Parts: sequence; structure tokens; C-alpha cells
Amino acid sequence: MADKNAMNNKSAMRNKSKVKNKDIAKNKAAGKKKYAVDKTMKQEAEKRTAGKMGKKKYAVDKTVKQEAEKRTIGKMEKKYAVTKAFTEKTDHGKSVKEKKVSGKNTSEKMITKKQNADMCQYAKKCGGCDYQGLSYEKQLKEKQEYVRKNVGEFCKVLPIIGMEHPYHYRNKVHAVFDIAKGGSVISGVYKAGTHDVVNIDSCQIEDETADAIIHDIRGLLRSFKIKTYDEDTGYGLLRHVLVRRGFHSGEVMVVLVLGSPILPSKNNFVKALRKLHPEITTVVLNVNDKKTSMVLGEKETVIYGKGYIEDTLCGCTFRISPKSFYQVNPVQTEILYTKAIEYAGLTGKERIVDAYCGIGTIGLIAASKAKEVISVELNRDAVRDAVTNAKRNDIKNVQFYNADAGQFMVEMAEYRADQKKNQVPDATKSGKKATPDGNVDVVFMDPPRAGSDEAFLSSVIRLAPKRVVYISCNPETLARDLKYLTKHGYQAKECQPVDLFPWTKHVETVVLLSQQKPDDTIEIDLDLDELDATSAELKATYQEIKDYVLKEFGLKVSSLYISQVKRKCGIEVGENYNLPKSENARVPQCPKEKEDAIKAALKYFAMI
Repeated sequence: MADKNAMNNKSAMRNKSKVKNKDIAKNKAAGKKKYAVDKTMKQEAEKRTAGKMGKKKYAVDKTVKQEAEKRTIGKMEKKYAVTKAFTEKTDHGKSVKEKKVSGKNTSEKMITKKQNADMCQYAKKCGGCDYQGLSYEKQLKEKQEYVRKNVGEFCKVLPIIGMEHPYHYRNKVHAVFDIAKGGSVISGVYKAGTHDVVNIDSCQIEDETADAIIHDIRGLLRSFKIKTYDEDTGYGLLRHVLVRRGFHSGEVMVVLVLGSPILPSKNNFVKALRKLHPEITTVVLNVNDKKTSMVLGEKETVIYGKGYIEDTLCGCTFRISPKSFYQVNPVQTEILYTKAIEYAGLTGKERIVDAYCGIGTIGLIAASKAKEVISVELNRDAVRDAVTNAKRNDIKNVQFYNADAGQFMVEMAEYRADQKKNQVPDATKSGKKATPDGNVDVVFMDPPRAGSDEAFLSSVIRLAPKRVVYISCNPETLARDLKYLTKHGYQAKECQPVDLFPWTKHVETVVLLSQQKPDDTIEIDLDLDELDATSAELKATYQEIKDYVLKEFGLKVSSLYISQVKRKCGIEVGENYNLPKSENARVPQCPKEKEDAIKAALKYFAMI
């Protein structure tokens, strides 16, 4: 009985255990099902959340991107507006802000810029090319209008002469070296208005060989352990690299500008560089150890080759040193200089002054068509090259003077006045290197962008050459100087613009001026009683005569003395001009010294 009860108890326990296990299994299954449902629900929730977040993030990113694009386009439109305003200026004294550009035109041109496949990849950072994104035809139209608005009031402006292939024309390339944030060496140009270096591998307007040389120098620095110069700390060695290439000769000069005079392993460095570029014919070390914005320093050492290159221009061979001025676009320069010599109208009998002569290019090219050429240049290195160029081309009718062109012209004018007054012999005939006399037929002038000063221009007036050929790289300062010259007896005949600098706003021009003849004057009826001036006085006022006498002779003269000298010279003076107030008043007479000074002023203003 006991065994039976025990068996029943065991059976009950087994059944209970089965039920329990079954319940556990059910609960596990339910738990798994619930977990699966929860997981699915959680995943769906996460998807929805991610979707919402993604959409929100996308919307935010899209908004940020759109705002950035708006700002970029706005800046580009503003830059283009400034550039367009610059080309539309008429008065050289006006600010860019005084011009307005319509939004519609700007937007249309911005679209054209975006669609232009030739847009330089560095255009936004570099800022060197003002007309990036504009077709070359459009650039020429802009420049033509720029010249016309500045020079058109003085003479006829001929159609601009552009380039057939307006790319890679610069035969002089300068690169500044620096270290990027990651420590890598970079080279290129300063970002416009800053000293931040824009790393450039190739440029659309620079000589391709020069760009390749600069790029490979960058690669050699690490292996030769040469550090670049730091402007802030003053530490480092390599500051700049300058490459000049002869367009016709193909000769290449590399100038390494250093912060100190020693280049470690310089011979091996040159050997490695020439292995990459055997076309290099000379390498020069230039030392610039000063904190300055100037690229080249005073000290130079030739470490390979002859220290200069040669090139041919208009049939003459020219020596070009590191510091010599030589036009960067030889193709267009030949066109410009040929036109300038054509304007001079040379017959072989003329005496020429080539002011701002550089290495003597214009004067030497013109020498074969003239009797004598006097060339003036302030840069000593350029004068040295000019003398060599004359010998190299076997030209013997050119004299070179190392002097400021303006001061030299003033001295020539004074010498001419002394010769006429005292019959002083020509100093050049005695073999002395002195200022030549002022008998000049043609003056070539090619001043810097700032134009000429009044001292130079007034000396031109006093020398009175038959023709003045003015070469200018700035239409605004050209207009200012033309105003002075045309006011003092010269007439601008014709202007020829030549595009030496494609993709930039700069344009070169050459203008012919001739002495104004009596037949060129226009007769105008004036009521002199109303004007209270005689016809002679219209050339120069009493105050202008006083100022001239004071400046040139250091003498103060009165209006009374001027009127007395005018009468002696047969110049009409107003009936009651400068007469004594009372009938018996004693009138002082002009002293001889002051009379001579006043007569000189009357001659200067072409009144006698």
C-alpha cells in the first residue's frame, strides 16, 4: 500500500513537473514572441527616427549648402561688379564705388563665368587674372572701351591688337615659397591683398617650362634639407624663385632668392636640377636678408652659367639679367615697338631721346633709322646690359646715361637754354660724358604705371621735339599726362592699344603727339572786355608767370613788371591794366634781372 501511494505521488509529481515545464516553455515562447515583436517595433521606431533625423539633417545640410552657395555667388558677383566698374571708369580720379552695375547683367555674366570650361582652378584664390571666365573677345572689348573712355577725348583710338594664342605668354615667372599647415612645401603667389601663399602647380598665363622648373625645385628641397623662409620669424633659407626664358633663344635663367648667402650643397643642387631640366642655361643666387616686400636683394652670385640670358626682339639681340626690365610678352612687344617706331616717322636724320630706356630696347631698335639716340635709365644693371646690347648688335650711334629720366630731361632743357643765350658748345663733342644739348627731334617715353611727373613733362615742352611717342601701361595716368602736353603746345594724333596682358585688366597703349602748328589752331570769337584778358594772357595768366619765375629763378615779380615786359615784347596788354592810380604817381621800372626772367617765362609759355 505504501509502495502504491509512493508510486502515485511520483506520478503526480511528474505530471506537475510536465505542466510546469510546459508552462515555462509557453512563457519562453511567449517571451521570444514578445521580444521579437518588441525588437521589430524598436527597429521600426529606429527607422522612423533615423528617417526623420536624416530628413532633418539633409534639410539642414541642404540649407547650409544653399546659404554657402548664395554667399559664394554674392562674393563672385561683387568681385565681377568691381572689375566691370573699374573698366567703365572715365575720370581717373573717381572711385570704383561711384559706378553701378545692374544685377541682371551681372547675373548673366556670372552664368557665363560658371559655364566657361577654361576657368582657371586657382581663379578664386589667386586673384591675379581679373577676366577669368570671360571670353577673350569680351576681354578685348572691355579693354578697348577702357582706353577709349580715358584717351578718346584727346585723339582717335584704333582697334586693340589682341593675341592669336593668349596663353602661357609670360616669359618671366616669380614664385614665393612657404610651408603649408601639414608641413609640406608649397610655392605660388600671394593671395590678393594678403601674404597667404596660394599653392600653384601650373598657370594659364605663365611659361610652362618655368612652372615645371619651380614645381621640381619644390620637390628637391626636402632631399637637400633646405627650409623655406618664414616671414614672421625670419628663419629659413629659400624665399623666392624667379625664372626667365628667352622666347626665341630658349635660354633659361633660374634665380634662387635666399635669406642668407650660403646654399648648402649648391653644386649638387644645381646638378640635380639640371638633370631634371637640361634646358637651364644659368643659375644665380640672390641674397635678400631684409624684411621687405621686394623680391630681389642687392647681392648676386652666379653658381652656374654666364649669369644672364639673351633673346631677340625686332631683329636685335638683348642681354637680360635678373634685375633688368624686359617686357614679359615678347610676341606682343614686337607689335607695340614696331608701331612706336612707325609713329616716330624716322628718316635717318633725327636725334632721339629714349627716356626710361631699360636695357635699351626701343632706342636700339630705332637706331638704324635715326642719326643719334640718347638713352636714359635709372637702373644701373639695366644700363650695363644696354651698353652690352649696343656692342652685341654693333650699334654705335647710341649714348647711354645712368640717371633719373625726369632730372636728365630738365638738365637737357636748361643746357639748351644756355646754349641759345650764351652760345655754349656741345659738351658731347669734346668727348666728355656730360649732359647733351637739347636739340631733339623725337622723344620716346615709356614711364612706369604712375606716369611721368610735371618736371619731366615740362622739360619735354622746353625741349620742343617735333614728335613725342608715349608708351603707357596705364590709360588713366596716360590721360593725365596727355592733358598737360596738349595744353602746352602738343596735339595727340592717334592711339594704338595692344594687349600684352591677356586675362588681366592691364593694357598697353602707344600714342603719337606732334607739335601743334598754326594751321591746327581753331579760331574762336571772344569778348576780351568781358574776360578782362588779352589773347596773349589766355596762354598764361599773370599768376602762372609769377609762379614760373619764382620756381626757375627764385625771383618775385609783380603784375606791373610783367605788363611792362609784355609791352616791350609787343604783347597786347589791357588798356587800363596795371596803370598807376594817380596821374602824377611815380611808376617803378622792372630791373634787368627780373625782365630777363619774365622774358624766359613768356618764351616758356610760347607767348613770344
